Order: sequence, then C-alpha cells, then structure tokens
Amino acid sequence: MASGNKRKPPLVADRKRAANGQPPKVGLKVPPKPGTAKPKPAKSTRKTSRKPARKTTRRKGGGGIGGFFRAVFGWIMRLIWRVTSRLAMVVALLVGIAVAYVYSGLPEMSALLDGRARGSVTLQDYQGNVFAWRGDQFAGVVTAQSVSPNLRNAIIATEDRRFYRHFGLSPRGIASAVAINLRAGRGPLSGNGGSTITQQTAKLLCLGVEYDPTQWENETAYEDDCRQGSLWRKGKEAIYALAMELKYTKDEILTIYMNRAFLGAGARGFEAASQRYFGKSAAEVSPAEAAMLAGLLKAPTRYAPTNNLERSQGRAATIVRLMEEQDYLTAEEARYAQDNPAQLSEAAEAKAGGYFADWVMSSGPEFFTRKTTEDVIIRTTLDRRLQQAAEDAMRIVFDEKVSEGSKAQAAIVVMSADGAVRAMVGGRNTKVSGAFNRAIQAKRQTGSSFKPFVYATALEAGYSPMDTVMDEPFCMNVVGSGQWCPENYTHKHYGEVTLARSLRDSLNIPAVKVSEMVGRDLVRKVADDFGIKSDLAAGPSLALGASESTLLEMTGAYAGILNGGSSVKPYGLVDLKLLGDDQPLMDADGGIGERVIRAEAAQQLIWMMEKVISEGTGRRAAIPGWEAAGKTGTTSSYRDAWFVGFTSEYVAGVWMGYDDNTPLKGVTGSGLPAEIWRETMVRVHEGLEPRPLPALPPQDGSRNRDGLAPTTVSGSESAIERLLRGIFSGDGSSQDPANGGTR
Repeated sequence: MASGNKRKPPLVADRKRAANGQPPKVGLKVPPKPGTAKPKPAKSTRKTSRKPARKTTRRKGGGGIGGFFRAVFGWIMRLIWRVTSRLAMVVALLVGIAVAYVYSGLPEMSALLDGRARGSVTLQDYQGNVFAWRGDQFAGVVTAQSVSPNLRNAIIATEDRRFYRHFGLSPRGIASAVAINLRAGRGPLSGNGGSTITQQTAKLLCLGVEYDPTQWENETAYEDDCRQGSLWRKGKEAIYALAMELKYTKDEILTIYMNRAFLGAGARGFEAASQRYFGKSAAEVSPAEAAMLAGLLKAPTRYAPTNNLERSQGRAATIVRLMEEQDYLTAEEARYAQDNPAQLSEAAEAKAGGYFADWVMSSGPEFFTRKTTEDVIIRTTLDRRLQQAAEDAMRIVFDEKVSEGSKAQAAIVVMSADGAVRAMVGGRNTKVSGAFNRAIQAKRQTGSSFKPFVYATALEAGYSPMDTVMDEPFCMNVVGSGQWCPENYTHKHYGEVTLARSLRDSLNIPAVKVSEMVGRDLVRKVADDFGIKSDLAAGPSLALGASESTLLEMTGAYAGILNGGSSVKPYGLVDLKLLGDDQPLMDADGGIGERVIRAEAAQQLIWMMEKVISEGTGRRAAIPGWEAAGKTGTTSSYRDAWFVGFTSEYVAGVWMGYDDNTPLKGVTGSGLPAEIWRETMVRVHEGLEPRPLPALPPQDGSRNRDGLAPTTVSGSESAIERLLRGIFSGDGSSQDPANGGTR
C-alpha cells in the first residue's frame, strides 16, 4: 500500500546547548502537529539569564565600607526591634495579669465611699445649732449626679480636663508634668505629677491597703506612706488606675474621689467640706463656692478658708478662670463669681469653736471624743452670743488699753450659777483651735481673789460681816521659815476694821488673822469643797492667795457662792449621742453638788463682795443698772492679775499675765482685768432685765464712820481679836517677798 510504504520522518534528538552556549547545528526540528499550541519558551532559560545581572547590580551598589556599616546597622536595628517587640509583649502580658489581679480584688463602689479610720464629733450649742466639728467629718455621700454641676465642673476643670476621654492614664499630662518639674529644677517625679482623677483616687484608696494601727504609728504616717512618689509606687498606681477604669464607670470613679478627698479642717469629702465652710449641701453651692472647694484639692491646709480666707479666695479666682476657659461658665457668670467671692458661714468663721470646743473634747470620754471611731453628736452649754461678747471685750481692751507689742495674755470664762460654761476665751487670739488654753491649762497664783473663801469660812463659823479685826503691824513665826510679817498693799495700817471692810479694801493683815483664827485647814477644806482642787498652800500665806489655781476652777468656786453656798462642777457637755440615734449615751457630768456653807453665810458673803465693786477695789467693774459682786486679785511682783465676780444672772472670771511669768507693768486686778470683766458683762447682759443679787445685809441698820454697821465689841477688842491675842505676837513689819502685798 502506498500508505504503508510511506516514509516516516526521522527522529530528532532533544536540543542541547553546546559548550559555548549555542544550540547544536545537527538534527532537524519537528514541526508542531496541526491544532496544537506553539510551545512557550522555557522560563528557566530566561531566569537563568536575568538573575546574574541583578546580583551583579546589588553587589555593585552595596559594596565597600559604607555598605558594610549599613548592613551592620540594619542588623542591629532588626535585633533591637525583635528584642523590644518581644519585651513589650511580655510587659503587656504582665501588666494585663496585674490589672486583672487588681480588678478581681476591687470591691463594689459603695464600699469605698467612706474610708475614715476614725469618726467625727459634731458640737452643738445650747440651742442645738452646730458650731464646731472635730475628728474626720463625713457629712454623707454625694454622687457625680447629685452634686452641684458647678462643683463637678470645677473639679474636672482643675484636676483633669480630659477625665471623660482618657483610659485612666494621661501620657500627655505626665509628659507635661515632667517637663514642668525639670524646668523648675526638680526631679522628674517631684512636684507636678500629671495624675488623672483616676490615679488620684487610687492614691486616696492607698491602692487598696487599709489602715492598720499595728503597722503605722498613726494615720498621718499611713497617709504619708500612701503618698510617696517613687517610680515603683507610680507604676503600682497606674496599674490600680487601669483596673479601676475597667471595674467602675467614670461617674463612679468621680463619686469615690469626691467622697474620699480630704479638704481641710477635718472635712472628708465635698459634702462635709461644704457644710463645714458654707453651712449648706454640696448640691447647692454657687460657682464661687464650688471654685473655693475645688481649690482645696491642691493643698487642703494651706488653702482652707478657715486658715486664710483671702488666700482661699485667690485660689478660687484661678479656678473660675479655668472654668470659663473650658466653657463651663459664661463670661458673665465668671465675672459675677470673681466680683462676689465665697464667704465663710458663721460657724466656720468662729474657727471651729475655738477654746470652748477644745475644752469639751478634752473633758469628754476619750473613746467618744479624741479617739472615736463613731460619728458623735455632742450638745453643749455654749451660748454663742455670750462667746462673742467675751471675744469682743478681750479685743477692745487690748486694742485700746494695752501698749502695742505687749506679749501679755488674758483669759475669760463666763458661766451660769450651776456651773454651765457659756463662754470661754483662752488667750488674746480668740479665733484658734488646738492652742494653749489659759482658762483651763494655766495654773497661776490667785492673790487676793482667794480671800472670799477665808471670809466664807469665818461666816460659816458664825462670825458676822460686822465683826472687827485689828489692822496693825503683825508678825508670826512660821516653822521652817522663821518670822513672817505680811503687809497691806498700801503699806499702811487702818486699826480696827470690820470683816466687810477688810474684804472691800483687800487688806492683807486682817485676812491672815481671820484665816489663822478659824484655822487654815478649815479654810483649805472650804476652798476645796467649792471646787478649787489645786494643791493649796500649807502656810499662813494661804489667806493671801499663794496657792495656784486655774481660771475655770476659780470661776466655778465663785458660782458656788452665787448659788447659795453649794459646790459647783463646771461643765460644757449636756448630752452625747451617736449620729442617727435619738437616745443619748451620756448626760452632763457636772452642775451643782453638795452644800459647802449655809445659805445665810453665802448671802452675807455676797453682800460683802458687792461692796468691793460699789465702794472698794473693784469699782472699775461696775455695770450700769446691775448689782454686781466680785473680788480683785494681784499676786506679788504683779505676775498675775485677776477679777472674778457675778451678777444675779452670770458668773465671770478674768485672768491676765505673761506666759513666762514676766511681771505686768503696773497692772493690778482692779485695773485691766476689771475693765475686761466689765466690758464682757455689759455685753452679756444686753437685753436682760436687771435683778438684784441674793445678798443678805447686816441685821443692825445703824452705820458707823466707815459706812458699815457697828461690830460686836467687848471692851476694846472684838471676839476675833480676843482669840488671836496671845496666839500670835511680834513687832515690826516687813512684806513677805513671796506672798505679801497682794490685793
């Protein structure tokens, strides 16, 4: 067959390149079959021809020393990136674990609002009005929703303007604070901290560490530990803040912050501070008041308006400007707040009750006052009108009668006849708290203000104000001291004088004779029973006030004379109860006690003491329209000057002297103390209807040349003189350098 004999095309071997890269010339190429695609050139051939060219170009551009260093630098950077990225992942993991751990231990928000380690004491006057606070005051919970918008805005504008936008930390704020600190020459973490409100709240919570009295010496040490600014502490604070942001909403964090912040004067939280400074709720404060409260966050003690109102107002003005800049206040509202700065409430202006509040706190049970863990309400005897009267009297006399620059001090106590203390001033600076209280802490020689208790003893023994005693040179031998010769203040002698005149003119020799006649031990007992509990002198100078006492004791003893001869224990606490309770836990621990002398003897003594003011050494103390009785007192060398006295309504005592016992310059009890007493009592009795003293004049109505009823005399001697004659003898006269010459 033709087809069978048809010659087949010869087989062609695969094309192979020659050694020189050219295709061999032998063999034939097989044509493609019809209908088949033309084969593509082999890629391997093209790639093989391009790769060497690229490599050659790279080697040419990166060669040399520069290329080497660039390669080394690139390798280092890649190594750093690998290390830091992995380290960052590890740190992020650890932070996440730490945040999760802290988060798991955070309590509910309500458990963090009141974190005080001790309670508060609220003091009320006799009418039930609050006049002072002590301890850590917490007036109740405020929330971000219930508080005045003015206050919320002031806090955010001042402390953390990005509060609602950040995640608990503010890198921008931290960087800004570090820059400010470095420019000021401080360490990067010293001074401004750039802390957010969340971080500040974490610090207020002490990162969840509770106060333990066995670990810290006191709360101050605990709080100092919480506020340390080390880098490690800042790191823990940041973790705690992040956990809080996860656990609580922004408003809940702000609520915790507003309730935990210390704002000066013992106020914890903005509700307590608002009540403390303005007498109103934090929900009612104006922009000016809100700015003043927010200003306390930076330095509570420094900017407390009770410490320096002008400084506090200046800080508030800055915050008002910040509120305007951040559109929380319009220009008109800001201008009004600047022109009408916040003012203190009446109670706040009174400096937290001053000396009186301090005394009540020191006299009450410690576990309900100084160291209470409860919130306590104490109703007191204070009459704020009388307190203001005493403070005004002190200021007026020192401004008008005492030389400028004098360091002399004074104290005043006003009380009722039952011992209820109505006012107390413990020093010239009346607007203080926690200061040395001269009315209760200073024990000073009483001088002639002690003499009424000498005559009270004689009257109780049956003697009359009209009995006489001889005022003449007099000496006696004192065991262990030798001869002692008292002398009158005037260095004169007046012969036969009545007991009434002896007290009226504050004669020393008759007082000593009467004391020795009735027995100085009995005089000491009568004085002690009347409430003078200080150690009383054992020698004859007892009659001249050589013993020391406090003004409160002396005023209370005079109250016993006014009330008819019964002892008095001065008191300021009426009742004490826990906040929220209706029934008091304790009542007044003071008042009228047992009878010391007969009512008749007390009334006779009142009559004698009235003559001191109307006719004797205390004439400067006279109160227009009122009967008053009292006694002056001046110690040797003029170291102390006293005036203590009473009307039918009130008893008041005044002491004046130097804290270091420097002698007063010419001041006696009949001088400045009597004037302070009068200025006080005139104001105290404003608006009251005058009532006579419960005095009992002598029964014999006749008068002698002294204006007093005649004495009972047998021959040329009184009954007292007959007893004294033969017991004491001596001649000459000399003033006792330590105890004589009192008036």
